[in-house]
Amino acid sequence: MKAAIFRGGDIVVDTIPEPKPAQNQALVKVLACGICGSDLHAAKHSHRVVEVSRRVPGRIPMDLDRDVVMGHEFCCELIDYGPSTEKKLKAGTRVCAMPVMLGPDGPKGMGYSNSYVGGYAEQMLLAAPLLLEVPNGLATEHAALTEPLAVGVHAVEKALLGGDEAPLVVGCGPVGLAVIAALRLKNVRPIVAADFSPMRRELAVKMGADVVVDPAREDPYAKLAAGKRAVVFECVGVPGLIQQTLEKAPRDAKIVVVGVCMELDTIEPMFGIVKELSLQFVLGYTPEEFARSLRLLAEGAVDAPSLITGKVGLDGVKGAFEELGSPERHTKILVEPWR
Repeated sequence: MKAAIFRGGDIVVDTIPEPKPAQNQALVKVLACGICGSDLHAAKHSHRVVEVSRRVPGRIPMDLDRDVVMGHEFCCELIDYGPSTEKKLKAGTRVCAMPVMLGPDGPKGMGYSNSYVGGYAEQMLLAAPLLLEVPNGLATEHAALTEPLAVGVHAVEKALLGGDEAPLVVGCGPVGLAVIAALRLKNVRPIVAADFSPMRRELAVKMGADVVVDPAREDPYAKLAAGKRAVVFECVGVPGLIQQTLEKAPRDAKIVVVGVCMELDTIEPMFGIVKELSLQFVLGYTPEEFARSLRLLAEGAVDAPSLITGKVGLDGVKGAFEELGSPERHTKILVEPWR
Protein backbone atom coordinates (compact mmCIF):
# COMPACT_ATOMS: atom_id res chain seq x y z
CA MET A 1 0.00 0.00 0.00
CA LYS A 2 1.02 3.64 -0.43
CA ALA A 3 1.96 5.95 2.41
CA ALA A 4 3.53 9.37 2.96
CA ILE A 5 6.61 8.49 4.98
CA PHE A 6 8.90 10.60 7.15
CA ARG A 7 12.26 9.25 6.01
CA GLY A 8 15.70 10.80 6.41
CA GLY A 9 14.26 14.15 7.44
CA ASP A 10 12.07 14.32 4.34
CA ILE A 11 8.53 13.25 3.42
CA VAL A 12 8.37 10.77 0.56
CA VAL A 13 5.57 8.69 -0.92
CA ASP A 14 6.43 5.01 -1.17
CA THR A 15 4.96 1.55 -0.92
CA ILE A 16 5.02 -0.28 2.41
CA PRO A 17 3.60 -3.67 3.47
CA GLU A 18 -0.10 -3.80 4.28
CA PRO A 19 -0.64 -4.13 8.03
CA LYS A 20 -2.01 -7.37 9.42
CA PRO A 21 -4.30 -7.10 12.47
CA ALA A 22 -3.46 -9.17 15.54
CA GLN A 23 -5.82 -10.02 18.38
CA ASN A 24 -7.77 -6.98 19.65
CA GLN A 25 -6.74 -4.99 16.60
CA ALA A 26 -8.80 -3.78 13.64
CA LEU A 27 -7.68 -3.18 10.06
CA VAL A 28 -9.12 0.04 8.62
CA LYS A 29 -9.01 2.08 5.43
CA VAL A 30 -8.04 5.69 6.11
CA LEU A 31 -10.69 8.04 4.73
CA ALA A 32 -9.34 11.34 6.07
CA CYS A 33 -6.52 12.38 8.39
CA GLY A 34 -5.75 15.90 9.57
CA ILE A 35 -2.25 17.33 9.59
CA CYS A 36 -1.48 18.47 13.13
CA GLY A 37 0.86 21.26 14.16
CA SER A 38 2.67 18.69 16.28
CA ASP A 39 3.48 16.80 13.08
CA LEU A 40 5.07 19.93 11.64
CA HIS A 41 7.12 20.42 14.82
CA ALA A 42 8.10 16.75 14.97
CA ALA A 43 9.35 16.84 11.39
CA LYS A 44 11.25 20.10 11.84
CA HIS A 45 12.73 19.24 15.23
CA SER A 46 12.87 15.46 14.95
CA HIS A 47 16.28 15.02 16.59
CA ARG A 48 15.24 17.18 19.52
CA VAL A 49 11.98 15.24 19.88
CA VAL A 50 13.91 11.96 20.02
CA GLU A 51 16.37 13.33 22.56
CA VAL A 52 13.62 14.52 24.91
CA SER A 53 11.54 11.35 24.45
CA ARG A 54 14.47 9.28 25.71
CA ARG A 55 14.35 11.23 28.98
CA VAL A 56 10.57 11.09 29.53
CA PRO A 57 9.44 7.95 31.39
CA GLY A 58 7.19 5.71 29.35
CA ARG A 59 7.92 7.36 26.01
CA ILE A 60 9.35 5.34 23.12
CA PRO A 61 11.41 7.62 20.87
CA MET A 62 11.25 7.40 17.11
CA ASP A 63 14.19 5.70 15.41
CA LEU A 64 15.04 8.24 12.72
CA ASP A 65 16.98 5.63 10.78
CA ARG A 66 13.67 3.82 10.16
CA ASP A 67 10.45 4.91 8.47
CA VAL A 68 7.75 6.77 10.39
CA VAL A 69 4.23 7.28 9.03
CA MET A 70 2.65 10.17 10.93
CA GLY A 71 -1.02 11.09 11.26
CA HIS A 72 -3.19 10.83 14.38
CA GLU A 73 -6.37 12.79 13.52
CA PHE A 74 -8.32 10.29 11.46
CA CYS A 75 -11.65 8.93 10.34
CA CYS A 76 -11.54 5.45 8.84
CA GLU A 77 -13.62 2.64 7.37
CA LEU A 78 -13.52 -0.71 9.12
CA ILE A 79 -12.20 -3.55 6.95
CA ASP A 80 -11.69 -6.49 9.31
CA TYR A 81 -10.66 -7.62 12.76
CA GLY A 82 -7.69 -9.62 13.96
CA PRO A 83 -8.13 -13.23 15.13
CA SER A 84 -10.08 -13.90 18.35
CA THR A 85 -11.32 -10.30 18.44
CA GLU A 86 -14.87 -9.33 19.35
CA LYS A 87 -16.55 -7.88 16.25
CA LYS A 88 -18.72 -5.13 17.68
CA LEU A 89 -19.05 -3.27 14.37
CA LYS A 90 -19.51 -4.62 10.88
CA ALA A 91 -17.16 -4.11 7.93
CA GLY A 92 -17.81 -0.85 6.11
CA THR A 93 -18.62 1.10 9.29
CA ARG A 94 -16.95 4.49 9.56
CA VAL A 95 -14.99 4.78 12.78
CA CYS A 96 -12.81 7.08 14.84
CA ALA A 97 -10.47 6.06 17.63
CA MET A 98 -7.89 7.48 19.95
CA PRO A 99 -4.42 7.13 18.35
CA VAL A 100 -3.31 4.57 20.90
CA MET A 101 -2.53 0.90 20.43
CA LEU A 102 -3.32 -1.32 23.41
CA GLY A 103 -0.99 -4.16 24.31
CA PRO A 104 -0.02 -6.43 27.20
CA ASP A 105 2.69 -3.96 28.23
CA GLY A 106 0.36 -0.95 28.19
CA PRO A 107 -0.81 1.65 25.66
CA LYS A 108 1.51 2.83 22.89
CA GLY A 109 1.10 6.10 21.01
CA MET A 110 0.58 6.15 17.26
CA GLY A 111 1.60 8.77 14.73
CA TYR A 112 5.23 9.04 15.87
CA SER A 113 5.94 5.33 15.97
CA ASN A 114 8.14 2.99 13.98
CA SER A 115 5.90 0.09 14.98
CA TYR A 116 2.44 1.40 14.07
CA VAL A 117 1.51 3.16 10.85
CA GLY A 118 -0.31 6.49 11.25
CA GLY A 119 -3.06 8.04 9.14
CA TYR A 120 -0.93 9.21 6.19
CA ALA A 121 -1.37 5.78 4.64
CA GLU A 122 -4.03 3.89 2.74
CA GLN A 123 -4.57 1.48 5.64
CA MET A 124 -3.67 1.30 9.33
CA LEU A 125 -4.36 -0.68 12.48
CA LEU A 126 -6.49 0.54 15.38
CA ALA A 127 -7.17 -0.86 18.84
CA ALA A 128 -10.50 -2.66 18.43
CA PRO A 129 -11.78 -1.83 21.96
CA LEU A 130 -11.34 1.91 21.23
CA LEU A 131 -13.37 2.04 18.01
CA LEU A 132 -16.21 4.55 17.98
CA GLU A 133 -18.82 4.46 15.25
CA VAL A 134 -19.21 7.75 13.42
CA PRO A 135 -22.82 8.89 13.94
CA ASN A 136 -24.97 8.65 10.83
CA GLY A 137 -25.09 11.98 9.06
CA LEU A 138 -21.73 13.29 10.27
CA ALA A 139 -19.44 13.96 7.31
CA THR A 140 -16.21 12.00 7.24
CA GLU A 141 -14.11 15.14 7.01
CA HIS A 142 -15.79 16.57 10.11
CA ALA A 143 -15.39 13.32 12.06
CA ALA A 144 -11.64 13.60 11.41
CA LEU A 145 -11.67 16.73 13.61
CA THR A 146 -12.59 14.68 16.69
CA GLU A 147 -9.00 14.37 17.91
CA PRO A 148 -8.02 18.07 17.72
CA LEU A 149 -11.35 19.11 19.25
CA ALA A 150 -10.74 16.69 22.13
CA VAL A 151 -7.44 18.45 22.84
CA GLY A 152 -9.32 21.72 23.40
CA VAL A 153 -12.03 20.03 25.45
CA HIS A 154 -9.39 18.44 27.69
CA ALA A 155 -7.51 21.71 28.17
CA VAL A 156 -10.66 23.46 29.35
CA GLU A 157 -11.54 20.57 31.66
CA LYS A 158 -8.05 20.62 33.22
CA ALA A 159 -8.46 24.36 33.87
CA LEU A 160 -11.13 23.44 36.47
CA LEU A 161 -13.24 26.47 35.65
CA GLY A 162 -16.01 27.54 37.99
CA GLY A 163 -17.78 29.64 35.36
CA ASP A 164 -16.80 33.07 36.63
CA GLU A 165 -13.37 33.34 34.99
CA ALA A 166 -12.06 35.70 32.33
CA PRO A 167 -10.49 33.49 29.61
CA LEU A 168 -7.81 34.58 27.17
CA VAL A 169 -6.71 32.28 24.35
CA VAL A 170 -3.26 33.13 22.99
CA GLY A 171 -2.87 31.67 19.49
CA CYS A 172 -5.81 30.81 17.23
CA GLY A 173 -4.45 27.87 15.29
CA PRO A 174 -6.38 24.58 15.39
CA VAL A 175 -5.61 24.01 19.08
CA GLY A 176 -6.57 27.53 20.13
CA LEU A 177 -9.76 27.36 18.08
CA ALA A 178 -10.68 24.07 19.77
CA VAL A 179 -10.13 25.69 23.17
CA ILE A 180 -12.38 28.61 22.16
CA ALA A 181 -15.11 26.20 21.06
CA ALA A 182 -14.84 24.29 24.35
CA LEU A 183 -15.00 27.51 26.40
CA ARG A 184 -18.11 28.63 24.50
CA LEU A 185 -19.80 25.29 25.14
CA LYS A 186 -19.14 25.77 28.87
CA ASN A 187 -20.46 29.34 28.60
CA VAL A 188 -17.34 30.82 30.16
CA ARG A 189 -17.42 34.31 28.70
CA PRO A 190 -16.42 36.81 27.51
CA ILE A 191 -13.71 34.93 25.60
CA VAL A 192 -10.75 37.03 24.46
CA ALA A 193 -8.62 35.58 21.65
CA ALA A 194 -5.31 36.88 20.31
CA ASP A 195 -3.51 36.10 17.06
CA PHE A 196 -1.44 38.04 14.53
CA SER A 197 -3.34 36.49 11.62
CA PRO A 198 -6.54 38.23 10.43
CA MET A 199 -7.81 34.92 9.00
CA ARG A 200 -7.38 33.15 12.32
CA ARG A 201 -9.02 36.00 14.21
CA GLU A 202 -12.04 35.63 11.92
CA LEU A 203 -12.15 31.92 12.66
CA ALA A 204 -11.89 32.65 16.38
CA VAL A 205 -15.12 34.65 16.14
CA LYS A 206 -16.82 31.79 14.31
CA MET A 207 -15.73 29.39 17.07
CA GLY A 208 -17.16 31.65 19.76
CA ALA A 209 -14.64 34.35 20.74
CA ASP A 210 -16.29 37.55 21.98
CA VAL A 211 -13.25 39.80 21.59
CA VAL A 212 -10.41 39.27 19.11
CA VAL A 213 -7.13 41.13 19.31
CA ASP A 214 -4.14 41.64 17.04
CA PRO A 215 -1.30 41.60 19.60
CA ALA A 216 0.82 43.69 17.24
CA ARG A 217 -1.64 46.56 17.77
CA GLU A 218 -3.30 45.99 21.15
CA ASP A 219 -2.59 44.32 24.48
CA PRO A 220 -4.95 41.34 24.78
CA TYR A 221 -4.52 41.28 28.56
CA ALA A 222 -6.10 44.74 28.73
CA LYS A 223 -9.28 43.26 27.23
CA LEU A 224 -9.87 40.76 30.04
CA ALA A 225 -13.12 41.23 31.94
CA ALA A 226 -12.57 43.10 35.20
CA GLY A 227 -13.34 41.52 38.53
CA LYS A 228 -12.80 37.95 37.37
CA ARG A 229 -9.86 35.59 37.73
CA ALA A 230 -7.92 35.45 34.46
CA VAL A 231 -7.28 32.08 32.83
CA VAL A 232 -4.78 32.22 29.99
CA PHE A 233 -4.56 29.35 27.51
CA GLU A 234 -1.15 29.40 25.78
CA CYS A 235 -1.84 27.64 22.47
CA VAL A 236 1.24 28.54 20.43
CA GLY A 237 4.05 26.32 21.68
CA VAL A 238 7.12 28.35 20.75
CA PRO A 239 9.99 29.39 23.02
CA GLY A 240 9.35 32.60 24.94
CA LEU A 241 5.55 32.37 25.11
CA ILE A 242 5.37 30.97 28.65
CA GLN A 243 7.74 33.67 29.90
CA GLN A 244 5.73 36.35 28.09
CA THR A 245 2.56 35.02 29.72
CA LEU A 246 4.17 35.05 33.17
CA GLU A 247 5.11 38.68 32.65
CA LYS A 248 1.78 39.86 31.29
CA ALA A 249 -0.77 37.79 33.21
CA PRO A 250 -2.55 39.59 36.07
CA ARG A 251 -2.11 38.58 39.68
CA ASP A 252 -3.58 35.20 40.72
CA ALA A 253 -4.15 34.14 37.10
CA LYS A 254 -4.06 30.55 35.98
CA ILE A 255 -1.94 29.73 32.92
CA VAL A 256 -2.81 26.60 30.98
CA VAL A 257 -0.06 25.53 28.56
CA VAL A 258 -1.70 23.74 25.63
CA GLY A 259 0.83 24.47 22.88
CA VAL A 260 3.53 21.81 22.59
CA CYS A 261 6.96 23.45 22.57
CA MET A 262 9.56 20.97 21.34
CA GLU A 263 12.57 23.20 21.90
CA LEU A 264 14.47 24.38 24.95
CA ASP A 265 12.74 27.25 26.73
CA THR A 266 13.54 29.50 29.66
CA ILE A 267 11.34 31.12 32.28
CA GLU A 268 11.97 33.44 35.21
CA PRO A 269 9.97 31.94 38.09
CA MET A 270 10.04 35.21 40.05
CA PHE A 271 7.22 36.60 37.89
CA GLY A 272 5.01 33.68 38.84
CA ILE A 273 6.05 33.84 42.48
CA VAL A 274 5.41 37.56 42.95
CA LYS A 275 1.99 37.36 41.24
CA GLU A 276 1.10 33.94 42.70
CA LEU A 277 0.32 32.50 39.29
CA SER A 278 -0.80 28.91 38.70
CA LEU A 279 0.86 27.01 35.86
CA GLN A 280 -0.87 23.94 34.38
CA PHE A 281 0.52 21.85 31.52
CA VAL A 282 -1.89 19.63 29.57
CA LEU A 283 -1.65 16.88 26.98
CA GLY A 284 -4.17 14.85 25.00
CA TYR A 285 -7.56 13.85 26.42
CA THR A 286 -9.42 11.08 28.19
CA PRO A 287 -11.47 8.42 26.37
CA GLU A 288 -14.62 10.13 27.66
CA GLU A 289 -13.52 13.52 26.31
CA PHE A 290 -12.69 11.95 22.94
CA ALA A 291 -16.13 10.33 22.70
CA ARG A 292 -17.83 13.57 23.78
CA SER A 293 -15.97 15.50 21.09
CA LEU A 294 -17.28 13.14 18.42
CA ARG A 295 -20.82 13.68 19.75
CA LEU A 296 -20.38 17.47 19.76
CA LEU A 297 -19.38 17.39 16.10
CA ALA A 298 -22.32 15.13 15.25
CA GLU A 299 -24.71 17.50 17.03
CA GLY A 300 -23.39 20.49 15.10
CA ALA A 301 -22.20 22.18 18.29
CA VAL A 302 -18.92 23.16 16.59
CA ASP A 303 -18.54 24.93 13.24
CA ALA A 304 -16.45 22.15 11.72
CA PRO A 305 -16.65 23.26 8.04
CA SER A 306 -14.90 26.56 8.81
CA LEU A 307 -11.84 24.76 10.18
CA ILE A 308 -11.03 22.76 7.04
CA THR A 309 -9.14 24.86 4.51
CA GLY A 310 -7.61 22.23 2.22
CA LYS A 311 -7.45 18.60 1.18
CA VAL A 312 -4.62 16.64 -0.43
CA GLY A 313 -3.77 13.09 -1.42
CA LEU A 314 -0.62 11.34 -0.26
CA ASP A 315 1.40 13.03 -2.99
CA GLY A 316 0.43 16.40 -1.54
CA VAL A 317 1.48 15.80 2.07
CA LYS A 318 4.96 17.27 1.71
CA GLY A 319 3.60 20.40 0.08
CA ALA A 320 0.88 20.66 2.72
CA PHE A 321 3.51 20.68 5.48
CA GLU A 322 5.08 23.69 3.75
CA GLU A 323 1.72 25.40 3.11
CA LEU A 324 0.71 25.15 6.76
CA GLY A 325 3.58 27.44 7.62
CA SER A 326 1.42 30.32 6.36
CA PRO A 327 -1.48 31.08 8.76
CA GLU A 328 -3.14 33.28 6.16
CA ARG A 329 -3.69 30.37 3.81
CA HIS A 330 -4.58 27.35 5.91
CA THR A 331 -5.88 26.20 9.27
CA LYS A 332 -6.48 22.48 8.84
CA ILE A 333 -5.48 20.42 5.80
CA LEU A 334 -6.89 16.91 5.53
CA VAL A 335 -5.03 14.04 3.90
CA GLU A 336 -7.30 11.73 1.88
CA PRO A 337 -5.04 8.78 0.97
CA TRP A 338 -7.54 7.40 -1.53
CA ARG A 339 -7.22 10.50 -3.75
